[in-house]
Amino acid sequence: MEIQAAGRTRTYTLIEPEGGHDRLLLVFHGSTQNAAKYRAFTGGAFDAIPGTAVAYLDGYRGNWNDARLASRFPARRAGVDDVAFAEAVVKQHAGGREVYAAGYSNGGGLVIRLLHERPDLLAGATVIAAQQPAPGNFLLPGLPVVPKPVLLLHGTADRIVPYEGGEMAAWARFAFQVGGEMLSTPETAGYFARRNGITAPPVTVDLSDRISRTDHRQDGHAPVRLYTVRGGGHTVPGPHPAPRLVGRTSRDLHTTTAMAEFLWS
Repeated sequence: MEIQAAGRTRTYTLIEPEGGHDRLLLVFHGSTQNAAKYRAFTGGAFDAIPGTAVAYLDGYRGNWNDARLASRFPARRAGVDDVAFAEAVVKQHAGGREVYAAGYSNGGGLVIRLLHERPDLLAGATVIAAQQPAPGNFLLPGLPVVPKPVLLLHGTADRIVPYEGGEMAAWARFAFQVGGEMLSTPETAGYFARRNGITAPPVTVDLSDRISRTDHRQDGHAPVRLYTVRGGGHTVPGPHPAPRLVGRTSRDLHTTTAMAEFLWS
C-alpha cells in the first residue's frame, strides 16, 4: 500500500484479521530489511496476533531515522520524517482503536523516537534488540514525558547491539552507518521506568535457564518489562530461527505472546 507523508510516497503492508480487530500494531523492521524481509525473518509471527491489525512499514532505503544522534544512514542523511509516516498510517487505519508499536534493531530505535516525540500516538511499545542512546548520543533531549508501558527483549550474546551497551563493534558501525554510546539494556529498562515515575526496585525472576524477566512496577504507573535471553543473538525470540550470522534465536520465548501478555491482556 502507498501513503503520502511529509512530501514522500511511503509504502507498507497491512494485515487485517478476519472478523475485525481491537488494535493497530505498527511494526518497524531492522536495518537493510523491508516489510517483506522482516515478515520472512520472523516467519510471519506478527501476522497472526489475535484481534490485531498489523501495519508493516517500509523504511527509507532499508533504514529508519531513529533516535541516535550519531546515525549516518540514508534516512538520516536525507532528513526522512518517519514520525510523519507513522502518524499517517495511524490516521488512515486506527479508526479510534489503540495503537501499539514494535521495532527490531534500527526499527526499535524508531520506536524509542516515537516514545519521546509522539508518545500520544501509542498505547504501548515493544523494543527488540535496541537500546536508549546515552545522553551525549540522544537526538531528542528535553521533550515532555508521557509515561507508556514499554516491553524490551534482548539477547546477551548480541554482537551487533551489545546487551552491555556502549559502542557497537567497529565492523557493525561501518556496516550499518551508526555509532555513538548506548545505555545497556537493563539501564534502558531503568530509564523508561524512571520516565514512568517508578521508584520501586525491579523484580527479576528466572523463567528458565535461558530466560529471565525483570519487572519495573508500581501502582498508578505504566510498567516496564525486560526479557533477557541468555545466549540470544541479534534476533527476534520466537518459533522462526534467524540466520546464524545474527546469532541464536530463542524458541523458549515468543515475542508476540510476550507482547499480548504485557501490553493488552
